[in-house]
Amino acid sequence: MKIAAIVSTKGGPGKTTVGANLGAFCADAGLRTLLIDLDNQPSLSSFYALSHEAPGGTYQLIANNETRADQIISQTCIPNLSLIHSNDPFNQLSNLLLHAADGRLRLKNLMLAFEGDFDLILIDTQGARSILLEMALLGAQMAISPITPDMLTAREFHRGMLQLYRDLEPLAALGAVTPPLNVVINKLDATNDASLIYQSLAETFSDHPQVQMVRTTIPAAVSFRRAATEGIPAHRLEYRLPTHRRSPTAFKVIKDLSMELFPEWRLKFETLSEERLSQNVSLISKRATLGRAAV
Repeated sequence: MKIAAIVSTKGGPGKTTVGANLGAFCADAGLRTLLIDLDNQPSLSSFYALSHEAPGGTYQLIANNETRADQIISQTCIPNLSLIHSNDPFNQLSNLLLHAADGRLRLKNLMLAFEGDFDLILIDTQGARSILLEMALLGAQMAISPITPDMLTAREFHRGMLQLYRDLEPLAALGAVTPPLNVVINKLDATNDASLIYQSLAETFSDHPQVQMVRTTIPAAVSFRRAATEGIPAHRLEYRLPTHRRSPTAFKVIKDLSMELFPEWRLKFETLSEERLSQNVSLISKRATLGRAAV
């Protein structure tokens, strides 16, 4: 089981969108995927429609150490994609964890309960420095951090995230090691020079042994914004290249990103072709039409 935390000490880089699209693509590729929404502004919890909503969520998971599937795990409308929704609107978990002896290590200890049920767990976090973000980072085997393509944001990221890593180093004595950090350029505008931005950011982070730049970039494309608005995975919305467009489809972008971040499942991702996805999308549309007709 692979556990990845989507993290940033700054709001607005697109953590939730990246996490939701990665999760849906991996689920469509056949991986049993669980999304955990640790943001008290629960965008991820409402990103996709639910076919089943559990009575509890992240509050019960963290506060009560509740790991029973029937109590906390909801099912999204996407096969293989489950969710532990956020239900801590008043941010009570932060106070609880600050006063708990195992506060920053609690999620790490709880993840063992899901070992046999899921292949991949993606944890969405708050866009600010908090004990919840620290707990998610220490409970993960890898971190994914989207960043928008400008140097001011890069400097703030460098200051905030790398300071966070330095602050957590003493916890290594307790077995809580900070994971490798994968930086993904998100919302790359067509007017920007992608290679120059990539090179500049790579130089900015080159002095840190745990940080690496991901080669795949996510464009500031209409398809990604529309997918978020409609609650549809971007790779399902745009899997064929529109006429006279040279930039890659959302399907190819998310597929390349998934293969780069999770190379152990490369064969599964390669098997999910545009033709196979087209058949799946058509089948889903037919089922939805039949369902509406029955109602």
